[in-house]
Amino acid sequence: MRDWNRTTRETELEGFPPEMSGAIREHIAQYNLGEILSDSLMAIETRSDRAKNGLFGKAETVITDVVLTPRWLVWAIKDGKGEVTAFSARLADIVVTDFAKSKMAQLVPDTGLEVTGEFTGLAHGLPSEQRGTIFIGLGEGPVAQKFQEALVRAVQDAKK
Repeated sequence: MRDWNRTTRETELEGFPPEMSGAIREHIAQYNLGEILSDSLMAIETRSDRAKNGLFGKAETVITDVVLTPRWLVWAIKDGKGEVTAFSARLADIVVTDFAKSKMAQLVPDTGLEVTGEFTGLAHGLPSEQRGTIFIGLGEGPVAQKFQEALVRAVQDAKK
């Protein structure tokens, strides 16, 4: 049984809530990434809802807004406490896999992407680029599938 119910919709950066687009712009400025959003290929928002679980568990909603460009993946996450954090990765420096096909999905069923590589802003107080794996939750609908295909294609193109 999945812990999260996810829905993904296509949008534009201008359609992100102000705190999300603001966090993305602050992230870009903090790491001197330049005009990386000027040629966006696709933008999505995923709402992830977790129902109250057990006696002490509580309901939670996480929002993830993602922008894909020909060279960058940039996203912001608003956690269940309302805190917003932004991240980015150069497409040439990452590998993207379908989480549902991973070994971890056998233990924790879910839908989304595993992104492995170098990320900007992964850990506060550490150097600006960190290597690791991040999960980006997606719904199961056609928009999520379209985004996944666009991201895989963009990563392949960036590595040429």
